[in-house]
Amino acid sequence: MEQNTREALVDHLISLLTEANAHITFEEACVDVPLLVFNRHVPDMPYTIWQLAEHVRIAQWDILEFSMQETHESPKWPDGYWPARDANATEEQWQQTLTQIREDRERFIALLRDPAQDLLAPIPHGTGQTLLREALLIADHTAYHTGEIVMMRRLLKNWK
Repeated sequence: MEQNTREALVDHLISLLTEANAHITFEEACVDVPLLVFNRHVPDMPYTIWQLAEHVRIAQWDILEFSMQETHESPKWPDGYWPARDANATEEQWQQTLTQIREDRERFIALLRDPAQDLLAPIPHGTGQTLLREALLIADHTAYHTGEIVMMRRLLKNWK
């Protein structure tokens, strides 16, 4: 891939991962959520806002580690990707979840920026996945659950 094309593609991917393009960012969806809200169940929803954010954290971490390490072992699906249904977080745990999401995303962005990484080459230990596909997967998965967080906050009367 031509260097200018690669740089443009990486810039677009970073924008997709970090900016509010067609919707708000994950960070905007999670700002100023109080403890009584992020641990509260919404009727007919199988998880709380924190449990959903923790799921985003685990999935993104798994994608990052898979992309970087041949020896990475993914959690067992689906239980390994979700906290227990009755699990609650402290304010500190909520902040740790949000911080880890941001830090792992930055690590993934650093991987994308590395000119030695071929965005279209199959990941050697994968089954056809590419770094481009993994970036799109993180963006898509996070966007999907960002929308759920906003909807849950609306239903809990905690949205602007």
